[in-house]
Amino acid sequence: MKTPFRSLVFTAALLVLGAPFLVAADAPASTTAPSESSLDLPATDEGLPGTGPIRRYDWFKSLWTQRRTEWSHRVQQDQGAIVFLGDSITQYWRELPQLFPGIKTANRGISGDTTRGVLLRMGDVTALNPRAVVLLIGTNDLEEWGSPEIATSNLKLIIAALRQHNARMPVVLCTVMPSSQEKSRPAVQIQKMNALYLEAVADQPQVTVLDTYALFANPKGDAKPDEFPDLLHPNAIGYAKWAAALHPIFETLGVIPAWPDDFTPEAGFESLTNGRDLSGWHYKDQPALDGNSVTADGRYLAKNGRLVVTVSHHAHDYRTLWTTRSFGHDFVLKLEFRASPNADSGIFIRQPQLQCRDYLIAGPFANLKCYRPLDWNEIVVTVKGGLAHATCNGELLMDAMVVPATGPIGLESDHGQMEYRRIRIQEAK
Repeated sequence: MKTPFRSLVFTAALLVLGAPFLVAADAPASTTAPSESSLDLPATDEGLPGTGPIRRYDWFKSLWTQRRTEWSHRVQQDQGAIVFLGDSITQYWRELPQLFPGIKTANRGISGDTTRGVLLRMGDVTALNPRAVVLLIGTNDLEEWGSPEIATSNLKLIIAALRQHNARMPVVLCTVMPSSQEKSRPAVQIQKMNALYLEAVADQPQVTVLDTYALFANPKGDAKPDEFPDLLHPNAIGYAKWAAALHPIFETLGVIPAWPDDFTPEAGFESLTNGRDLSGWHYKDQPALDGNSVTADGRYLAKNGRLVVTVSHHAHDYRTLWTTRSFGHDFVLKLEFRASPNADSGIFIRQPQLQCRDYLIAGPFANLKCYRPLDWNEIVVTVKGGLAHATCNGELLMDAMVVPATGPIGLESDHGQMEYRRIRIQEAK
């Protein structure tokens, strides 16, 4: 399925994000870089942490030493950066400063690296006291005949090292991107690895999973040549999409500032959320969340003028947040949503659900012409005479959906991050 990318990166919006961030307030004070003698790749596996393949081709050993030596001289300069950690897909992301203007970033990718290789150089990362870490690793394990199980065992050790350094530091785990059988990276193995990765971090609250596999995979599960010309590495279009997918996650985690929203409802409409807390909402049969900015389970939070459905740590984790009010008159409900890749949510109209998802990837409205991936989209629901009519950016989603005579508005959580803003309603008199 070919999906248009209408907002090819944040455009001018990011240009006003402000000055670079400094070290997070709760970060440890250590800025110790690896010693010069430890920068070379160990000659053997003996005594090394983790399991599985470590590359020792001459070109790789030379690159390993060169990159790590360069980094050892940038420890002070890169303090408090958002660290991008991985292999060649990360190393070749040369547009990072342009795609995150005003945001301090540090690239710690080494071409050809494996999960075990990353594990050996965690000191390069923790010495920077990162504001956050973006991790993408695992594809080279498959080429070196490392199993998804082995890669996952190393991933657990990587996450443990980051947690030991700073348990409050956000870690964004990007799922392994699609490639192809001809690159010794078949879709079935990548899918298995990603499923095991999700299981591995299910109990790790500091880890947020971003589904970069679904973001780029074609219907067969492989990379698309127009975004991955060599079926392994993104081109400029691919990197722009990756950056655009990361931006909302960063905003929710608080590691970059959010675009301010000074929207005022139209005459006759009233807002159903104040953007600061969850007043007016609750879980069914539980007290109202007035004054609370987040639910006890962390699945919903009010932040940046938005009501955010956060990323679940499980494949499916259904919860529904409801308005404390019921609406018995005809009404027009308007809202905007922004979905992370493959995100799945829903809007309950009194009781029946209107699927609200990353439509072009997750369906069910995969043929929408005006849907804007990784950007804001408007839903308008008109309820009249017990029937609901719904559109997305003016395109029909549902017509004449039967709804009860009265009931609340609900927002469902399943997987992926979904942001809702400008939620407002106009009731008939």
